[in-house]
Amino acid sequence: LQKGSSPVAPVHVLNEESADKTNLGFIHAFVAAISVIIVSELGDKTFFIAAIMAMRYNRLTVLAGAMLALGLMTCLSVLFGYATTVIPRVYTYYVSTALFAIFGIRMLREGLKMSPDEGQEELEEVQAEIKKKDEELQRTKLLNGPGDVESGPGTTIPQKKWLHFISPIFVQAFTLTFLAEWGDRSQLTTIVLAAREDPYGVAVGGTVGHCLCTGLAVIGGRMIAQKISVRTVTIIGGIVFLAFAFSALFISPDSGF
Repeated sequence: LQKGSSPVAPVHVLNEESADKTNLGFIHAFVAAISVIIVSELGDKTFFIAAIMAMRYNRLTVLAGAMLALGLMTCLSVLFGYATTVIPRVYTYYVSTALFAIFGIRMLREGLKMSPDEGQEELEEVQAEIKKKDEELQRTKLLNGPGDVESGPGTTIPQKKWLHFISPIFVQAFTLTFLAEWGDRSQLTTIVLAAREDPYGVAVGGTVGHCLCTGLAVIGGRMIAQKISVRTVTIIGGIVFLAFAFSALFISPDSGF
């Protein structure tokens, strides 16, 4: 009986260690994702898109469209990154570490070269892009009647709530955000993180990070967009990226996170 029961205790211990390791991997991935998304997105083009559109149209519609685009992009990026796990982890771990170091050095260089009021040019570019879309919407409004396009808080025409989520404003917020995010630094970062960290932690952390940045843009509008120092955020972002690259010196590729 003693011989038959002896393996039970080690198996129980191994299961607990595996669970703790999984939890730690999720937490590490969550913290890594939310931190790099915040430093990548604050003052970014998608931030300005949400901020400017929220000043003109229904904030809930803009937030829903932007978050759907960012959530979809985060999930796609995690899938791309997770697909690379077919490659031995030791390779993806150190390649991703090198990419973090490159991103960090580039961000630091960009930040140090920026003027204190950097970001105004990108803000004006987004304003021009949205103005162009506004003109297209106005033409659509003239062709299809006044009830099709939201005109912001001053609209007096009653609309069903569900129409807000299939309106031209929702589509505009979704498409502008999705296209601006495609190939952006935060998308590449999410792919790299998913290749080396727990994919569920990266997906949740990345989505929460996008929610915080986009929510801040929608609520604060132009005031936040004008007060944010893109230079400072870029420098901090470079330091964060380099910190993750530096951590590879102390964390084994086979440690589980």
